[in-house]
Amino acid sequence: MPAQPETSEPRGFRKWGTLAVLSLALAIILIDSTLLNVALKTLIVDLHTTLQKLQWVISAYSLILAAMTVTGGRMGDLFGRKRMFIAGAITFVAGAVVASMAHSFGVLLLGESIIEGIGAALMMPATASLLVACYKGHDRALAFGIWGAVAAAATAIGPIVGGFLTTHYSWRWGFRINVVVVAILLAGSPFVKDERALEQKQIDWLGVFLSSIGLFLVVFGIIESESYGWIRARKPFPLWQPGSVSISLVSLLAGIVVVALFAIWEWRFEARGGLPVVSMRLFANRQFVSGAGVTGVMMLAQNGVIFTLPVFLQSVRNLDALHTGLTLFPMSLMILIVSPSAAQLTKRIPHKRLVQAGLIVNAAAILILRFSIDVNVQLAWLIPGLALYGVGLGLVLSQINNLTLSAVDVKSAGEASGVTNTFRQVGISLGTAIIGAILISTILAGLEGAVDRSSSVPQQTKTQISKLLVNNSAELAFDTSTVFKQLPQNLRPEMDQLRRVSTTAGIRRAFLWCAFIAMLAFGVSMFLPLRPEGHR
Repeated sequence: MPAQPETSEPRGFRKWGTLAVLSLALAIILIDSTLLNVALKTLIVDLHTTLQKLQWVISAYSLILAAMTVTGGRMGDLFGRKRMFIAGAITFVAGAVVASMAHSFGVLLLGESIIEGIGAALMMPATASLLVACYKGHDRALAFGIWGAVAAAATAIGPIVGGFLTTHYSWRWGFRINVVVVAILLAGSPFVKDERALEQKQIDWLGVFLSSIGLFLVVFGIIESESYGWIRARKPFPLWQPGSVSISLVSLLAGIVVVALFAIWEWRFEARGGLPVVSMRLFANRQFVSGAGVTGVMMLAQNGVIFTLPVFLQSVRNLDALHTGLTLFPMSLMILIVSPSAAQLTKRIPHKRLVQAGLIVNAAAILILRFSIDVNVQLAWLIPGLALYGVGLGLVLSQINNLTLSAVDVKSAGEASGVTNTFRQVGISLGTAIIGAILISTILAGLEGAVDRSSSVPQQTKTQISKLLVNNSAELAFDTSTVFKQLPQNLRPEMDQLRRVSTTAGIRRAFLWCAFIAMLAFGVSMFLPLRPEGHR
């Protein structure tokens, strides 16, 4: 009787060790992107800064990822994804150490947003591209289901971890624990298998520069619109003021032009035989573009919710950081349950339908949260909306990356993963910027209207208060002590109550926009295939 051939199929931790290491890396990247959201009030006091500046810390981290992750993906293709993964982990922990020692806005920005951002940009493309290379068929669906659960849960768990550490220890420990996590990653890196690197060792540095500058200008224009106005200048920009036109509009338009120049350069560079940062041919792949588009648009809505809800819980309901994180726990729990389970559903239900169902559930959950929120709401009333939102996120994030990256071959997986993560990070960055701008503008408009209608505020004082509010619009959501102390003592309690009401109205308006954006993502999902390429 002939001997049975031995199977070379790895099992147990040899098979799934790669998934464990890559998922842990993804978790710390995303946890650090949400860690500070529940510590905003503490950071404003500790670092003597404003909510708008902290918006920059959060947005700049995502912006660095958006600008550099394509480069990180391409460098992985060129020099080896595992090698870039390890280099990224070391850079990431160096940034965490710097951020943990910050005593000013500038040092926090350097450590958290710039150094950590560069490290994350080297690691993140490898987490998805190596999954494409290591798993196939149903194993890949299961791997991406777990990967998606980790991605979404990490975003939701970040506020709980940050809240616990901020309340009982210090927000600095949120960065210090990264030293331990990165040590585990480096110890587990031998389990990560790598593909052969490309022969052509060339980096398109001009493409890197153009993409970075273009994205920076776009996000700068959106974030600073509340300080300087959208079209007409509300106040002069210190470095250069273009007449009566807002620097925000100039920055936004310049950013769009630079991004267009980037696309033209990449097309010509590739036509001459060069290896571009982003091959424009990727954008001729409808499955890939629609998948990346769904990711970007959905993350815009998600980060809008994750950014504004802690503002409501802390500024209106006066919760501390820990209880803010715990309030979000129903969302985290449902993500952890639903996302891996969704991988099993792909045997009967097409991947596309799961993603679309999740987007519809997301929009419905945001509307439920919108109508649940009130100045004096019992926090238990938020549980149904948060839990339902977790169900929607779990369904979408379990398979959207599988659908997107299966559209390209394994050799291009690093580049494609980088582009997908750029869409993701642009969505996160713009979510904080756009929804944050909507929130601040609504608070300002609500306060100005309430002051104008108030019978207890003297007429001669109303103009003074209006000017004060405009000049300090970035502080109105949280730190009003320095703003309202300039008012007469008898007006301060009324102004604080009006601020709470206006903040609630701002959250409700922001959530309407988030629900609309979620449905916009549903529209983009129409172009997805029913199942990934090569699924069996």
